Amino acid sequence: MAREMSAEAKGPRLWLKPGNRGSDGKRRPGTWTIKDDNGVRVSTGIRGSRAGRPPPEAQEALAQYLLRRRHVSRERNRYADEVALADVIRLYAEERAPKQARPVEVIRRCETLMAWWGDRKLSEVTGRTCRAYVDHRNAPVARRELEDLRAAIRYHHAEGYCREVVSVVLPERGPARDRWLTRSEAARLIWAAWRYREVQKGSPTGRRSRQHVARFVLVALYTGTRASAVCGASLGPIQGGGWIDLDLGVFYRRASGERETKKRRPPVRLPNRLLAHMRRWRGNGQTYAVEWLGKPVGTGVEKAFRGACKDAELVDVTPHTLRHTAATWLMQRGTDLWEAAGYLGMTVETLERTYGHHHADHQKQAAANIVRKAR
Repeated sequence: MAREMSAEAKGPRLWLKPGNRGSDGKRRPGTWTIKDDNGVRVSTGIRGSRAGRPPPEAQEALAQYLLRRRHVSRERNRYADEVALADVIRLYAEERAPKQARPVEVIRRCETLMAWWGDRKLSEVTGRTCRAYVDHRNAPVARRELEDLRAAIRYHHAEGYCREVVSVVLPERGPARDRWLTRSEAARLIWAAWRYREVQKGSPTGRRSRQHVARFVLVALYTGTRASAVCGASLGPIQGGGWIDLDLGVFYRRASGERETKKRRPPVRLPNRLLAHMRRWRGNGQTYAVEWLGKPVGTGVEKAFRGACKDAELVDVTPHTLRHTAATWLMQRGTDLWEAAGYLGMTVETLERTYGHHHADHQKQAAANIVRKAR
């Protein structure tokens, strides 16, 4: 059996090492550093300040660190039972992952695949073993990881290292979620987060520790932006992350120089009421759209979000539900499909297929014609 990864192991990751204080007492910019579980720390030499997402240069350095730990066999034209799956996954991680929009995420998925498939032969990739992997992972991400395995096998074959074509059997996609919030539910969620008082030793304190969740809900709901982009957004220009131009009222959801992916993140114009909120946040000393103790929350809003949903008595609601809600509201108000698709960062086809039934004009003519008498 393949070795299983320790639950406590985090693997190599990026950490912003704080800078030293100069003679003037001011702290210098920190340095992005690679931290490994074995206590090793490797400086990337890339300076930076606190941000939701490390700059692309730091992510590339982490990807290279992960790759240096691997050695790939490049013997050509072999049969599937002669090829180690470890070689297939390593080749993909070394040659294809750095060219992806998010190389670190691809390599991390390759690491997960390696832990289960690494001591198997390519010929052992069958429907049975693919289903066993899904049961082993017991998570929706299993399909995404198997998609990477399929891409790795295809690339390995295309490069001439294997003479046989091996297929990966993917699990069925889960049912699409159609949960969205009504206006009253959204208001309950925002107020539950804003008014929450932290409880210590069984008694509520004066600490309002979920107000950052209320801000997150406002931004995600009224821009239809994915949680990761909202949590890393700065209220001003920043390297390696999206930012909000408070003068022009535009949210640049994708970092400058970052490659566009299928999950589009075009700039979006902010509603006037939301823009007024953000300008007030900036005036109160806030640096990021969603921050905790002066630092961006990154992707760490889920736990507090679940607590706010519980207090608001909302079930089956996740941060992504806010994006579904934004799309649904736009359709219910009869927004032009092209305008709405550009605002949300999705194609018109996807918008019409997934949310078209919410549009104010959906089947309107058909419903009128079905009861109309013939002339």
